Amino acid sequence: MSSRKVFPTLYPILDAGILSSDPGVRRGELLRLVRRVVDAGITILQYRNKAGTDAQVLEDARWIRDGAGPDPTLILNDRVDLVERAGFDGAHVGQGDMVPAEARRILGPGRVLGVSTHNREQLAVADKAPVDYIAIGPVFATMSKANPDPVVGLEGVRVARRLTGRPLVAIGGIDPGNAKTVVGAGADCVAVLSAVFGRAVEPLESGQRVLEFLSVLG
Repeated sequence: MSSRKVFPTLYPILDAGILSSDPGVRRGELLRLVRRVVDAGITILQYRNKAGTDAQVLEDARWIRDGAGPDPTLILNDRVDLVERAGFDGAHVGQGDMVPAEARRILGPGRVLGVSTHNREQLAVADKAPVDYIAIGPVFATMSKANPDPVVGLEGVRVARRLTGRPLVAIGGIDPGNAKTVVGAGADCVAVLSAVFGRAVEPLESGQRVLEFLSVLG
């Protein structure tokens, strides 16, 4: 896809690291968290589970879909081969994951595919790949990854915007206080993890965080 299209302004990412290992508790957490953010207005959600078994990811995916209902776009991080069985709508791959061309071959033309980039060179490659959106970051310092890539700052978002006409998702250290400046720098969307789904964030508070972001982003 070479032309820019409408993309949601807020893209929450739910990481498995915040969830209980107890299956019964985990099911309830997923249903409550996902229902709260969907009720608050999100239309796209990514699930990230790098360490879980296929069975665990598929079980989580079932509860996520049950909590979300049929309408939100659900994206699975990395696990491209599980997307169809999970009943999800697409996948997101990083620089160390499956290359976008292979991911697209597995997904087919009808599902959403996104890719992470962290510098000008990676973005130029991604812009030629068969993806639906490109993520750039980290925009600000973040604790969401053990070994984060170098911060690109708002200037990195501006450069990314000049280099691609595809939907641009900014990620990394974004909160309601700085989200508007990120969009002002050229991002179509902000992706957030701990700002919505932190370990200390209760399900009700997750919904309130979404509302706060959406009020800022308009």
